[in-house]
Amino acid sequence: MTAEPIAGHESERGCRWPVPPQDGYTVDDLFTLPDLPPHTELIDGSLVFVSPQRDFHSTMIDLLVTGLRRTVPEHLKVRREMTVVLDPRNGPEPDISVVRAESVTGLEQTRFAAADVLLAVEVVSPDSEARDHDTKPHKYAAAGIPHFWLVESAGSGRHPVVRVYELDPVSKAYAVTGIHHDHLKIGVPYDIDIDVSLEALRML
Repeated sequence: MTAEPIAGHESERGCRWPVPPQDGYTVDDLFTLPDLPPHTELIDGSLVFVSPQRDFHSTMIDLLVTGLRRTVPEHLKVRREMTVVLDPRNGPEPDISVVRAESVTGLEQTRFAAADVLLAVEVVSPDSEARDHDTKPHKYAAAGIPHFWLVESAGSGRHPVVRVYELDPVSKAYAVTGIHHDHLKIGVPYDIDIDVSLEALRML
C-alpha cells in the first residue's frame, strides 16, 4: 500500500507530503514509501519523524552500546537504531536492541521481529518524552519483549539515569527492578556492568 501525494502541498524544495491511507500505514509502507527521513517510526499506523539528536542522546547510546557489547554472550547481538516489528501497524525503532544472534541475517537487514528482541532501550529526547515514557513501553510489553530500559538525564547536573524494567508474565506489564545513577550492574538478560556516570559520558 502506498500513498498518493497531496496536490499542491509542496515545500520550497519540492517535497510532496504523502496522504495517509484510510486505515493508516503498515510496516510494509514504512520500508517502501520513498524519501522518508532517517529513523522514521510507525506507531499505530502513523509515521513519526525524529528531530535532530542532541549530544546527550547520541553519546549515551554510544556509552551503552559499548558497555553492552563488552560482555554480550555469543548467542546475542547488540544493535542500535533498528526497526522492531511489533505488529502490522507498529514498527518503532528502539535506540538500542539486544537480539538473538540467529535473527541477524546480513548487512542489508532493516528490521527485527519482536520475538527476537530480549532488551529494548530508549534514550529520552524532549520530542520523544511521551512516546518513550508511555506509548513504547506499553507496546514493547504487549509484544512480549522481556526487558526494557528508559534512559534520561536528571538533576541539576543532568547526569544519566537508567531505569531498568522486567516484564511480568502475568500482568503483561513492565515492573521496575532498579534505578541506576552511576553504575549499572545487573544479571539479566545477561551479566552487564557499565559505568553510566556523567564522568564516563563526558569522556566519550
